[in-house]
Amino acid sequence: MILKFFNRLSPRQIFPVFLLFFLSGGCAQLHLSEAAANGPFTYEKAIDEARKLSLSPFKSPVGEIPGRLMKIDYDDWRDIRFKPPMALWRDENLPFTLQFFHPGLYFDRTVSINVIEPGGTVHPVRFSKDLFDYKKKRVADLVPDDLGFAGFRIHYPINTPEYQDEVAVFLGASYFRAVGKHMNYGLSARGLAIDTYLPTGEEFPYFRKFWIQKPARDAEEITLYAILDGPSIAGAYQFVIYPGKETVMDVKSTLFPRKTIEQLGIAPMTSMFFYGENTSLRPVDDFRPEIHDTDGLMMETGYGEWIWRPLVNPSKLLVTSFQMTNPKGFGLLQRDQDYDHYQDIESNYENRPSLWVAPAGNWGDGRVQLIMIPTDEEIHDNIVAFWVPATPPPVGKPITFDYRMSWHYFADGRRPPAGWVAASRTAEGKTAGTRKFVVDFTGGELATLSADQPLEATVYVGSNATLIEQQLAKIRQNGQWRLVFQIAPKKDADPGRTDAVEIRAFLKNGPDILTETWSYVYQP
Repeated sequence: MILKFFNRLSPRQIFPVFLLFFLSGGCAQLHLSEAAANGPFTYEKAIDEARKLSLSPFKSPVGEIPGRLMKIDYDDWRDIRFKPPMALWRDENLPFTLQFFHPGLYFDRTVSINVIEPGGTVHPVRFSKDLFDYKKKRVADLVPDDLGFAGFRIHYPINTPEYQDEVAVFLGASYFRAVGKHMNYGLSARGLAIDTYLPTGEEFPYFRKFWIQKPARDAEEITLYAILDGPSIAGAYQFVIYPGKETVMDVKSTLFPRKTIEQLGIAPMTSMFFYGENTSLRPVDDFRPEIHDTDGLMMETGYGEWIWRPLVNPSKLLVTSFQMTNPKGFGLLQRDQDYDHYQDIESNYENRPSLWVAPAGNWGDGRVQLIMIPTDEEIHDNIVAFWVPATPPPVGKPITFDYRMSWHYFADGRRPPAGWVAASRTAEGKTAGTRKFVVDFTGGELATLSADQPLEATVYVGSNATLIEQQLAKIRQNGQWRLVFQIAPKKDADPGRTDAVEIRAFLKNGPDILTETWSYVYQP
């Protein structure tokens, strides 16, 4: 499995470790160095540091953690817990606080974490064993006094004024994730994706250094900067994070390629889809009707078309791309927020966030790429999406990509602004070798239109299949509109092979398009 949180492990496999940290307790104080950097810190300084870093060969951080600490078992690892009373800024009653993660076992590198004080001076946050409850002395004895941190998490009173909830985590390679109000963690984002699932192997650059701006007492946002480093590239990032009902991150990035990169993935996001309503046969015998963190990829093209591609757990690797110029946005969404569709009182899949990326400025020609990987367990993240520029970035020259990330619940009335796909289902057709598709549309003007309204469905099928029949009707029970159609894939010259079929469909009222475009890839 290539999509690992820490190059070896899926984010979902370490989620119990996160929970153990969240429940930890104790008391102590963080110690900051008195040595301050020269002059106020700015994003331009981070850019300059990344530029200088790119002029030297990459130095791998693997091996800097003592081997004895990397070899502790899971039980020993889960007993290492951060003490919340030691959180940075807790004793200053600021709206934001920070807690830190301990290296070892799955966490094979440390990151430099610094605080930008008012006025711009910089102080490193010093590691101390007093920040953690080790429970077992023999484990604590393995830890050097100057070890360092694996990452950090940000807390803010997002749900109630009385309690600082965790709103974002930066941990492992260039991975990070966030939640909005009343959400559970779900999909993850990354700084960059390089050569994902190419034969040459994927490269995982990592955030090696952070600067975090100390917030004011009335702050509603927090700003941090990061240095990204990897064999092929170095870069500087700025994150301005606004926690809320929809947690927003304004991201700036300036990248300096060290070498030619065949596939540069901008604003990558990683998620899990095991099965859903469009899965005719479940891959496991399970009581839960659906299991997924995300159920589709949504895009808005540069010319204003909205596209929805439902996710699948494919029988073999499935890579699809959407060519476009200056995209207005794309993201992995969890549209289905009905508990009855999951029946999982522990995972709470209905509370997972959607993630929408809106470019700032023009990104030019390129493609939104979606990779879907077969999986036989829900613990694996098997979905990834990102933007790929049409032209590989030039070596030695800086490139910039700025964008806004919105971690939100679906159906906010803005994305998409018209009708949208509520459900996608598929089944065997009427005759052997045919396939039936049932697509329900809702939202926008659809609910106000009567059943006898002369709506039309436009269905396009790839040249390797034939559209047999189609019907469109309003569903009396819920007011949605149901499109039902059947296709017959054409047999390849090779009797044992039939290529995947691309299908598109949308609803219109005369010349007016009422919905997004449903885009599906069917693997016979």
